[in-house]
Amino acid sequence: MHPILADRSRVLLYLSAWLGFGGLLAGVLAAYGPAASVPWALAFALPLGIVLGVESLLCWYLVRMLPAGEVPLGRLLGTWLGAGGVYVAVWVGLALGWAALLRVVADGWRSAAPGTLTPLLLFAGSIGVLVAVLGHYMAAAFQRSREAEHRALELRIHAREAEMSFLRGQLDPHFLFNSLNSIAALIGTDAAAARRMCFLMADFFRNSLKLGARQTIALAEELQLAETFLAIEQVRFGERLRQRFEVAQETLGIAVPPLLLQPLVENAVHHGIAHLLSGGEIKVGARLRGSLLELSIENSCDPDRPSSRSTGLGLANVRGRIAAMFGPGARLDVEPGPERFRVLLLLPGTDLKESGDAHPDHR
Repeated sequence: MHPILADRSRVLLYLSAWLGFGGLLAGVLAAYGPAASVPWALAFALPLGIVLGVESLLCWYLVRMLPAGEVPLGRLLGTWLGAGGVYVAVWVGLALGWAALLRVVADGWRSAAPGTLTPLLLFAGSIGVLVAVLGHYMAAAFQRSREAEHRALELRIHAREAEMSFLRGQLDPHFLFNSLNSIAALIGTDAAAARRMCFLMADFFRNSLKLGARQTIALAEELQLAETFLAIEQVRFGERLRQRFEVAQETLGIAVPPLLLQPLVENAVHHGIAHLLSGGEIKVGARLRGSLLELSIENSCDPDRPSSRSTGLGLANVRGRIAAMFGPGARLDVEPGPERFRVLLLLPGTDLKESGDAHPDHR
């Protein structure tokens, strides 16, 4: 579809421009000689300006067929000379017919003889068509630029989605591997605990598959997944694993990527609590810091055990996901201490309702 015809305001602006062209032509005709009166010049030239504008809309289709820089110059000039000659000839013919009709209909007005108008009409028509061709080439260049920007944006979005899918796909096998090892360790010592762990894992994977198909979920849902994961590990560690959630109520509806906390909580268990004979505490926090959502995962750790999480899959995966989704608007900081290890996430605090995804409140 013609870009001008696609928008009503563009049509009105386009016709106004050609009315201006008709007004200029009327001014020239009124000054052409004493034979032409101002009312006749306006009645003659204004409709012709609109007619030339409508006729010039056809230039768009030739512009699309003959893009500048991609067609040999000889062919380009020859085609436009031929097409422009046809446009001008048709317009001049209509103009002379309109002049003859006005002499009959408005015989009280002083009018110019049709035969004396031909040179001026040929010149005005040629200028009008030339301006129309150049204007359409400018519009085509602008449209191609917009289309190129749109394609580049689509490619960036597809690349980001592919990266997100790859990073998200690494989560389930990693967690499943560790969980199955835990079940295998329990089967020989506590079959009932292994069975409870299997039921909890089924519930976790059911929810993670359902929520993982979405781009974002509410923080309340993500926290419930983390709680289910810790309940799985509680079967294995018993009283050695203590947990605490300090979550501000206003953060529960904020949108976060699904399964964002799970690898961090998993690291807290396997690289922290698992190496402490007396166990320890995992604290998960969520609060607003201005327009940002601050998530923290803190755990007890053995001061004599060197930390290896800064190069692990869990942290690398989370860093990759938030970089792909939020860009520089999010970050992950690691704060190791002698007896506590803390991971801090800062994300844009966008409410899930603003992103268009409905969610149930699980908290």
